[in-house]
Amino acid sequence: MDLQKLIYEVKDGVATITMNYPKNLNAVDESMADELIWAFDVANEDPAVKVIVLKGGEKAFSAGGDVGYFYKLATSGESVNMDSLIEKVGIIAQKIKTLDKIVISSVSGAAAGAGVSLALSADFVIAAENTKIIMAFVKLGLVPDTGSTYLLVKQLGEKRAFEYCATGTPIGAEDAKNWGLITRVVPMEELESETNKLAGKIAAGPLVAYKNIKKQIYGASFEQYSAFLREVEATTQRECAATEDFIEGVKAFVEKRKAEFQGK
Repeated sequence: MDLQKLIYEVKDGVATITMNYPKNLNAVDESMADELIWAFDVANEDPAVKVIVLKGGEKAFSAGGDVGYFYKLATSGESVNMDSLIEKVGIIAQKIKTLDKIVISSVSGAAAGAGVSLALSADFVIAAENTKIIMAFVKLGLVPDTGSTYLLVKQLGEKRAFEYCATGTPIGAEDAKNWGLITRVVPMEELESETNKLAGKIAAGPLVAYKNIKKQIYGASFEQYSAFLREVEATTQRECAATEDFIEGVKAFVEKRKAEFQGK
């Protein structure tokens, strides 16, 4: 694949997938989603790859959905159809959890919306101290996608997950670690070295055992994940994406003003 928004490289048994579209803060649009699906598939099928690392930029891991693109459609009077994107981010969420290989996310700066899901879906999450986790969907009149709600309920419990999804309040790296969302918090200048150290340790470890531990964790905690993504997440997000509130949320976000939601 001719990668436009990712950098994919393999070294010493580690496949590093770097989201590399700073112009849009690594927003996950359809082309980014296609490239992520390709990269994870290639890494999983490559016998030279022992472990996978997912990275973003220093200032932004990923800003989530491409709100600017939605804004252009909304202000031009065109309909905003998210069906294809919803399907693709669901595939990514499921894929990360079911790959044979361990996935490490190396996070710095803002992880918002779908970017939160990409970060938290990994088996290990190493975050720099400047990391901000922002469940921003509700500010656009949307529900979380890319597996976010399922992950948060599992990790935070129903009440705290509901509060977080409904308010979109940012969470700093230390709080996220204390809540069990992040494996380890390190100074920004140590993020790359700490990520490489963990990746190297896993690459040199008992890979068949790791693969099967991951399968056990999935079987114990994510047995209904696929059905949730398909039957609950996709359908609820489609309903929200068809509302006037979504269009208003997109316009307000880009225009830097408070949204005036009408509940329809």
